[in-house]
Amino acid sequence: MSCTSVSSFTASLFVPSKSSSFSNHKRRFIQCSLGAVVEPKALAEPLLLNAVRGQDVERPPVWLMRQAGRYMKSYQIICEKYPSFRERSENVDLVVEISLQPWNVFKPDGVILFSDILTPLSGMNIPFDIIKGKGPVIFDPIATAADVDQVREFSPEGSVPYVGEALTILKKEVDNKAAVLGFVGAPFTLASYVVEGGSSKNFTKIKKLAFSQPKVLHSLLQKFATSMTKYIRYQADNGAQSVQIFDSWATELSPVDFEEFSLPYLKQIVDAVKQTHPDLPLILYASGSGGLLERLALTGVDVVSLDWTVDMAEGRKRLGHDIAVQGNVDPGVLFGSKDFITNRIHDTVTKAGKGKHILNLGHGIKVGTPEENVAHFFEVAKAIRY
Repeated sequence: MSCTSVSSFTASLFVPSKSSSFSNHKRRFIQCSLGAVVEPKALAEPLLLNAVRGQDVERPPVWLMRQAGRYMKSYQIICEKYPSFRERSENVDLVVEISLQPWNVFKPDGVILFSDILTPLSGMNIPFDIIKGKGPVIFDPIATAADVDQVREFSPEGSVPYVGEALTILKKEVDNKAAVLGFVGAPFTLASYVVEGGSSKNFTKIKKLAFSQPKVLHSLLQKFATSMTKYIRYQADNGAQSVQIFDSWATELSPVDFEEFSLPYLKQIVDAVKQTHPDLPLILYASGSGGLLERLALTGVDVVSLDWTVDMAEGRKRLGHDIAVQGNVDPGVLFGSKDFITNRIHDTVTKAGKGKHILNLGHGIKVGTPEENVAHFFEVAKAIRY
């Protein structure tokens, strides 16, 4: 029996796959000489997804936090033309172009959306900006129950349609040769920004609220948990194949306070997302999390991303091999010699062991990192074989 593959908008027989979309894709058919219609084989899953799910892979997948950013000359050129970060991160064409810059040069195994964890705030009635040289600025920091009452739950479809559009385009452009990654901020980290009024060194305002008016903070955290659940689902529905949750400031909490003000909301998000998107891998990253590793695993995420202050072998032992790990090369290593970079990559991969490991940095790429060293990182990483 001979078969030919046909694409058409008008043929009468159509066999959909799970990823078929009547609005975005041509209908695809297999015509056979005997008149049967069979579904074509699905495209192979990206390496990153296979690794997270514990399947047999030949090497660890690799991508880098902040792989699209200020260390790249091509990004600097865009910044000169579009100096506003919000314009760069809220314009579909710019988001796609910037997200694809490292993909076009390094071919990482994960292509992460260019955005910011604070992007949803405007849609929650929390005005903000990201100012060059200063960082995030919250114009009306939250301090009272009345302030929390003014915070709206997030509707991504109405507030950030450019995120969905960009993810859809990225999924098509990358074409399953890598995993498209989305991301969100965790409730406590988002609350820290909006209560502190921006970045903080001491976190006195959020802790004052937590310890003097815990009900007010819990009310705010619940709004963020509900909203980020919606945001993760929205990203997944529009092309994200995995989503990373950043709880960058949760490690400012003691373990007992983490268990009250962060862990329950992370677990709530994971549980709710898994009900609707059971196969979506969720990654959790919290910088400086060595004292909380076991608690991070209690959230139910599929991957815990380690920062560089944790020895990878010890982190594996503490977390167990049922959960995947990500990381955790010190970003500063990329300022070293190529031999030094090579040795640290191999050390990390050896300590992580075979399978269920995504090679990454323990934090985002730093400004000023030599672009050729990033290229070397990817070259070495992709040549590894278990």
